[in-house]
Amino acid sequence: MADPRTDGRGDADHRQHSGGRRPYNPYHELQIPYRTLYDLPTSPEFLFQEESVAQRRSWGENLTYYTGIGYLTGAVAGASLGLRCALRSTEPGDTLKIRVNRVLNSCGQDGRRIGNRVGVIGLLYAGLESGLVAARDTDDWVNSVVAGLGTGAVFKAANGPRSAAVAGAIGGLMVGAAVAGKQVLRRYVPI
Repeated sequence: MADPRTDGRGDADHRQHSGGRRPYNPYHELQIPYRTLYDLPTSPEFLFQEESVAQRRSWGENLTYYTGIGYLTGAVAGASLGLRCALRSTEPGDTLKIRVNRVLNSCGQDGRRIGNRVGVIGLLYAGLESGLVAARDTDDWVNSVVAGLGTGAVFKAANGPRSAAVAGAIGGLMVGAAVAGKQVLRRYVPI
């Protein structure tokens, strides 16, 4: 049974027991409808008005985001590749300790190597895209595709002009496909 002092009922009974004085109830004046507590706004809330106008991340946030996502994706892909290679190279006479050591070494080495490469690609892409947005003063698909072209070309520039051109074309095509896929998803998939 509920305490009569907290819900406001039974005040007369309680006054008789406490000598006619009404006890303090901190929740008496608090009449908040539950809807105001649970119907939260769905639009984003901003601390400053300038933040609501900007529709994209800043260049620093962009750099951090693409580099982090690239490294994490590359590290997971490299670790899974290292796991596959380590499991393939097991020999019949290996103990469990040697097998575990081989798996950990291979996953760590391949994960770090591929993670660093993909993280650098993300860093180059974010820097080029942010630079193009600042230079052109527009944010459209052209910036993304040109940044993909430039990223591939710069990443493979040390291997010669032919490798740089091929990698640039592949980078531009990949980013173009990603931008087109994002537009298709935005148009046909209600989110």
